[in-house]
Parts: sequence; structure tokens; C-alpha cells
Amino acid sequence: MQTTEFTQPLTWHEHIYRGENRLRVALVGQHNSGKSTIFHAVASTSYRTGNLAGTHKPYAECPVQIGVDEIHLVDLPDLNGLRNLAGDDLEALKYLLWGDARPLISRHERSEPPAPFSRPDVLIYVIDASALQQSLELALELSELGLPIVIALNMMDEAHRKGVEIDIGQLSEKLGAPVIPTVALKGHGLSELFEHVLQAGRKPVCPLPQSPSLHIQEWGIKLHKLLDSPEIADAFSIPGNMLTMTLLENDAFFLSELESHFPDIAPDIRALHEQGDRELPRPLTEEIRADRHHRAASLFEDVARFIHKPRVSWEERLDMLFLHPRWGLVGSLAVFAAVLFMVFEVSTALDAMSAARLADMVSSWQPDTATGVIGRAVVDGLIGLIGIVVPYMLPLVLMLVALEESGIMHRIAFVVDRFFHAIGLHGKVAVPFLLGLGCNVPAIAATKGLSSGRDRVVSSLLITFVPCSARSAIVLALGAKYLGVMGVLLLFMLSLLVIAVLGRLLSHRYPEISPGLIQEIPAYAWPKMKPLLASTWNRTRDILTIVTPLLVGGSVILALLQFMGADTVVNAALAPITVWALGLPVVLGVPILFGVLRKELSLVMIYQALGTFEVGEQLDSIQITTFLVFLLFYIPCISTFAVMLRVIGRKEAFFSIALSIGVALIVALIVRFSMTGIDGLI
Repeated sequence: MQTTEFTQPLTWHEHIYRGENRLRVALVGQHNSGKSTIFHAVASTSYRTGNLAGTHKPYAECPVQIGVDEIHLVDLPDLNGLRNLAGDDLEALKYLLWGDARPLISRHERSEPPAPFSRPDVLIYVIDASALQQSLELALELSELGLPIVIALNMMDEAHRKGVEIDIGQLSEKLGAPVIPTVALKGHGLSELFEHVLQAGRKPVCPLPQSPSLHIQEWGIKLHKLLDSPEIADAFSIPGNMLTMTLLENDAFFLSELESHFPDIAPDIRALHEQGDRELPRPLTEEIRADRHHRAASLFEDVARFIHKPRVSWEERLDMLFLHPRWGLVGSLAVFAAVLFMVFEVSTALDAMSAARLADMVSSWQPDTATGVIGRAVVDGLIGLIGIVVPYMLPLVLMLVALEESGIMHRIAFVVDRFFHAIGLHGKVAVPFLLGLGCNVPAIAATKGLSSGRDRVVSSLLITFVPCSARSAIVLALGAKYLGVMGVLLLFMLSLLVIAVLGRLLSHRYPEISPGLIQEIPAYAWPKMKPLLASTWNRTRDILTIVTPLLVGGSVILALLQFMGADTVVNAALAPITVWALGLPVVLGVPILFGVLRKELSLVMIYQALGTFEVGEQLDSIQITTFLVFLLFYIPCISTFAVMLRVIGRKEAFFSIALSIGVALIVALIVRFSMTGIDGLI
């Protein structure tokens, strides 16, 4: 299957399309060509829809960001031809011809223009590559519109399976327009497609004229002489060649408008048609349609051939796993499972060999002076830093960078895009969310790569509710022992539900619509060690400088509180939350507070506060469940908060604290209420 590209090179121009100056682009195509699939693949999380004026034909439109440029993309209803249209289909043609303007011939129409935006600057004609011949007739007609056209030769994988091999370069040369092979369902070719759209906008070049056969041209010349007047050109405001061919085919709409506005010319046109019907083997309109069909068939024979038993490459087989509309989710879940394995097996083993051993080495050091307590707190803070970086941050970041370098992560982001759209985000946030399963710190740092400030803020706020390895460890340690497998599963499902609901609620706090994004699907590649290590270091080095002082400082403050006997004061201060709201023993206030330093410290301090490792002897199943729910959602640890300050700013970072406390209390109360009822709470 050849995929020769349009030969004109992409060049940079000073003109930038932004804001009100966006490039206007319309998607056109026949039924089942994949036109709407392309729109949804690049559309923003929320896009506008409507019907063409006075019709039931829907359209959709939204801004789409392409690098530093933006376009205004419109998905028009299906269009099978441009001749002899009526009713709803005619309104789609009127938009392509005039947009929201009115030519002189239609000033008498009382209805509003077909769509509330201007005529497109560029057309994207989407063709089903597996049914190329049927689509080429419309390509010949679209070339008459006088608009730059970029052709998306879609469903190339389906054409390959059917044994259709297309010479992309020759097709592009014959049509005089760039032809870009795409597979919209898998995201292939979309980035290149829209880069050529920008190029077509900056250097508008219309497709080559697709002239009819010589015997048809003779009748066209005769008709053109009848129409050759400035008044007619101004009244119709369409390319002269299109008007000639349209009237030559007896198009009902244009013919009636001509008869209405230029009654003196109409008899001559009717006489011309009658003459043609007499002199040609078939009526003139049938002859023109047959000629167009013949030219499309000849063009197809020139650029396409059938092959037997097409070879399926290993890249295509992998795409069947990662980008298939149904099986793609299975591939994504496989990667998700690999990340979980890294968190709960590899990272746990690394933790046991690094931070856990260091903690054991200093466990016998129990200072009884303020200086000693501060020294021990500094050591504990540094051990905590090692416990974050060595087992969780570095391996997970290294793994996800490798997935990005290989091209797999881009495919996962494309597949899960619809899910993230449902909560108001783009699929590109998939990488930070996966990182969050290990540690929220690098996950939030990774959101800096998002182009939209709104998406960066919303995804950072939501990532704090992703159960990181520390919170997951507590859930598994207590939940698996006292609540069973189903209880643990329900707790993690609750996290997903909370994230989904919050995503929808936060879309009201941040209502601005982010522009759509082109998700580039690169070729598969083996990750190279040097770039892999360099990218991993670039993503983690800033975190170390931010987290280290705060982690050590927080450790010192909490240690001094404990040294000065402030435990009872802290427990009393937190009693409204621990006792009244959550129904827990008052001694659990300090473990909750220490969770701000590092979540897994809460588990150790629970044992200390209750004086036993058998938590089930002191807490019933409702209390354990309520406590775990609260720990899942309340205040992100101090390391996460520090990164949030840098990534989304002070205001949103403090809002995150208020949000997490509120959500943790509300969800914990709902869970406690559902398990005990009102009588149990009173």
C-alpha cells in the first residue's frame, strides 16, 4: 500500500490563525466515509451542534488547536453530490457556496442563512479509500467550488484488507490537491492532514479544473456565452464554471432562480437543452452524468489496483490491539495492569530494599532531647523522600516515558479520549493519571505538558483523588484483611466514581471550552536508552528541589508537636472530624494529621495510637470503611501540595485542599450513613 505524500513542502509563515482570525474549515463527505469520526477525534471536550436553517440536517462545530494555530472546524451533513439538490441537502450546498452571506438571487428568501458562520476557507473532503471510485465523482464536482481542498483518504486499513492499493502521489497530482492517507478510528494521519489544512489556508490553491470530455465542453462553451455578463456573475456569486455546468445539467434550484431574476435568458437556455437532446445520443443531462462517471472510473483505474492476499504488518497487528474500537480498551487495560504490577510488586520490592531498610536502621534511635528529635525528623524526612523517589517515582516515570517513546502511550490516550471527554478533559491526560497510581507528585508535574491552562488545573485537581501507591497500600493492608476482596474493589470503584462526578462538577467552575487537539499517533519505535534516561531526569529533577525542603520541614514540625506532648491537643482539635463526623476513636486524630506528611505514615501511627496491630479488635467494619474512605480523598500529601503550588498556582492549590477535605467528609458521611442509617449517626 503506497502512501506517497503530497509533494509540496510545508513552510512556515508569519501569519498565525488565532481567536476571531481562526481558519474556517469544513468537513464534507459521503455517508460512512468517516467524516464525523475525524471530527470527534480532534473535537474539544464540549462542542456546539445545531441544524442547518429550516432543516433536520445536523452540523457540529468547535475550535481546534494545531500547534500555535487554531481553526474553526465544522462537520457538515453527508453530501453525495452537488447537482439537483433540494430541501435539506440544498441548504448544505448553500453554506458551501455562501456561508452566512446572501447572494442577490436569494435575497428574497425569508429564512436565516443555512449556518451562523462564514463560508469555509478550506474544505476537507473525506473519502472512503475502500470505495474510492464512488467518491471520485463528488471530488470532480467539489473542484468547481473555488475553494482549497485537502483530501483525507480515510479507512486505508480497510482498503488494504480488501486488497486495494492506491498510488497516493498520482491521485494527488491528477486532482491537484493534497491527498493524505488516514485511519480516523485509529488516529493515523490526522496530524499530517491538519498541517496540510493550515498550509492550504496560508497558500490557497484550488484543485486543478476537472474538465469534461470535449463533446460536453462544446455545449458548455455555448451556454457560457449566454451567461457571460457581470450582472449574472454578481447575482449568483459562484465560480463561472460551476454555474455553467450546473445549468447545463438542468439544476432545478439554479434554473428557477435564473428564470426569476433573468427571464430574458431562460428561453435561450431551454432552447440550448432541446438542441442538445436532439443532437446527442442521450439527453444532455444524462450525457454529462455519464461523462462524469466515466472520468471518475478512468481516474480510479489510473491510481488504484487490486492485489491478492495483502500482507498484514506487525504494526497493523499491534494497532488491532491498541487502536481497535473495541479491542483497544483491552490493550489499554493491559498497560494499566502493567502499571499496577509495577506499583504493587516491583515498587514494593524496591521500597523494601531502600526506604524500608533505612527506616529499620534508624528505628532504634529514639531521641529524648529537642535536638535529637529534630535530627531524627530530618532523617525521617530524607528517608521519606527516598521512599517516594526510588521505588515509585523513578520506575514509574521511566516506564511511562518508555511507553511514550515506543508510541504505545499515544495510542492509549487516543482510545481513552472519549472517557476523558465525558469528564471534561482530553485523552492526553491519560499519562498523568497513570502516573498518579504510583505517586501524585510526578503526575501533577506531568500536567505542565498540557497546552490548555484549564485542562492543566482540572486534571491536577482530579489527580489528587487518584489512589496513589501509598493510599492503595493502606486500603490493601486494612481493607483486604477486614473488608475482603469485594470491599477493596468497591473502594477503588468509589474513587473512579468520585473522579468522574468531580470532573463534571469542575466543568461548571471552569466553563471555558478548551479547543480540540490533534492527537498525533507516531510510528512504533524501540525506546533508546539515552533519550529515555534524559527525559526521565527532566521530569523528576524539579520535583526533588521542591519536595525535599517541604518534606523535611513538615517532618520536623510534626515531630516537635509530638515531642512537646501536643498529641492530646491535636486529637482534641480534630475531634469534630474524627469523632463526631466519622465516628472514630479520638486517638486517630494524630494519624490523620501525619497523613499530610506521607499517607503511609497513617498506617504505622494507627497501630501506635490503638496499641495493637489487630485493628479489627478496636474498630468495627463500618469504622474501618469510613476511615479508609476518608484517607482515600482527604488533603493531598505535602509533597503533592508543593508541586501543585508550582504547576497551578497558590489559589488553585489551596482550593484543592478545601475540595479534598469537603469531598472526603461528604463521601465518608454518605458511606457511613448508607451502612448505619440515620439512627446510627444520631
